[in-house]
Amino acid sequence: FRLNVLAIGALLLFALSACRTVALSEPPIVVKRAQMQMGTIVQITAVAPTEAVAQQAVTAGFQEIHRLEGLLSTWIPISELSRVNEAAGREPVKVSPETMLILKRSIEMAGLTEGGFNIAIGPAVDAWKVTEETRIPDEAELVRLKPLVDLSQVRLDEQAGTAYLAKPGMRVDVGGIGKGFAADRAVAVMQATGAIAGVVALSGDIKTFGKMPDGSPFLFGIQHPRKEGALLARVELRDEAISTAGDYERFFIRDGVRYHHILDPATLQPARGCQSVTVVAREGTVADGLDTGIFVMGPDRGMELVERLPGVEAVIVDSQGEVRVSSGLKDRLQIETPRR
Repeated sequence: FRLNVLAIGALLLFALSACRTVALSEPPIVVKRAQMQMGTIVQITAVAPTEAVAQQAVTAGFQEIHRLEGLLSTWIPISELSRVNEAAGREPVKVSPETMLILKRSIEMAGLTEGGFNIAIGPAVDAWKVTEETRIPDEAELVRLKPLVDLSQVRLDEQAGTAYLAKPGMRVDVGGIGKGFAADRAVAVMQATGAIAGVVALSGDIKTFGKMPDGSPFLFGIQHPRKEGALLARVELRDEAISTAGDYERFFIRDGVRYHHILDPATLQPARGCQSVTVVAREGTVADGLDTGIFVMGPDRGMELVERLPGVEAVIVDSQGEVRVSSGLKDRLQIETPRR
């Protein structure tokens, strides 16, 4: 699972707001805990009528994320997705409804983003090895990999409940959408347990529901893509999710050129149109899937897509550092003073 980072200060803003309560006749209880899951620090906060309910809701959220990690993580050899990858080119693999759903949603996000989001991109990402070394694969190697990143070769049979990768060497990885999906599911079980508000934050993939006991919404920061530790903007979330994809997360610089981990499936080269894309949506699955896809699409086509989608907003920083804000977010966003 990728580490999709918002601001370093985002969770700090969240932590500060999560500790605020006001005197009410029967004040709700706020409980917050953190654990390592899905390769990152997961923080869950629950607001509930009693401490017992709040604690149960937080525990339920962590349990759901852990369960999904066991199904979806390609770092776990016996996970369902690992078994799907292992059987590539040989046979379909029976999968759970949750795995089938995230694969379906991933293909849906690919369609919306004109192929910019692609869960089959893994073989090309491995060739670049951005997190391990400063290697630039040659064009011939990338050409050989092209058939292995063809999303149309991911075959889902809902009636049989199976997933099949048609070519040997193919691999799917839902790291670009899995944290948002897990946040959605964790929120659902927390609400079923009795939480009236809360936050599930898997690194920079964050889902909120309800409000703080004093009625205030949850406030988060967006990382500046070129100033480490600095905020680009702040935004209030109201029963929404937020996710950011940026070229500052994993990269190296060679001869003045930044090479990063967000690859364009059409070229298998790093996408060049944006520095970062932050998406706000009702679902974490949508926010998480769209941010990478829009990053690949570029600022113009990406913002056109956002404006067409109901309930979706975005902040796009293009390759020149210009900040573009979708129409529905302009009145809600607190932009920091830009410095270049």
